[in-house]
Amino acid sequence: MSDQTPVIVLVRPQLGENIGKAARAMLNFGLAEMRLVSPRDGWPNPSAGPAAAGADEVLEKAEVFETLADAVADCSHVYATTVRKRGMTKPVVTPEQAAKEMRTAQGRSALVFGPERSGLETEDVALARSILTVPVNPDFGSLNLAQAVILCAYEWSKAAGMSLPASEEALPPAPQDELEGLIGHFEALLEPKNYFWPKTRAEANRLTLRNVLTRPGWNHLEVRTLRGVLSTLARSSRPRSDN
Repeated sequence: MSDQTPVIVLVRPQLGENIGKAARAMLNFGLAEMRLVSPRDGWPNPSAGPAAAGADEVLEKAEVFETLADAVADCSHVYATTVRKRGMTKPVVTPEQAAKEMRTAQGRSALVFGPERSGLETEDVALARSILTVPVNPDFGSLNLAQAVILCAYEWSKAAGMSLPASEEALPPAPQDELEGLIGHFEALLEPKNYFWPKTRAEANRLTLRNVLTRPGWNHLEVRTLRGVLSTLARSSRPRSDN
């Protein structure tokens, strides 16, 4: 694991399901190192696996510590996630700002999350170098554990430049000769219908039609489909047999 990739520290988590959901949120965005501080129901927890929905590698490698100080002993940058500053003079950052800092920081970074009901205690926050606060609705600032983890993990992945996978079904644009065939097909069907009338507007109408048909970047299957549509419309209407 890269030194720049943060560890996720869950302090005194209460429910195995929430640990599993946090693991799922982590792996969604490329984080796999979880550390647990005195989980209430012990570890491993049978309820965590089903909630992780496949993020088993995170749970299997999770480390357990007795204290937060032990869990972050090798980390140079510790962010305590809390909605309250608790009267402490520490830098306060958003998940986005923290992610940018961690991307260029020297040494390990840790994102610390408190218990589901009460959040981090003052003593926990005192260990951190910075306070990480999510800008939520001031009248309703309640986030569950997995939600808080996924917000921070998402900002980390964004700062790390993780991109969406390319579509395997994407086809290159059709070559020019296929587009010319499509344009010619349209013109051949529109000409007898007086689409290019009056003659004084004929060239302008042809140019507009060409611009419309060349702008989208059709691939060859799309061009072939349009040609098939045009050919069908050009046929004489015949009664359809249901046999």
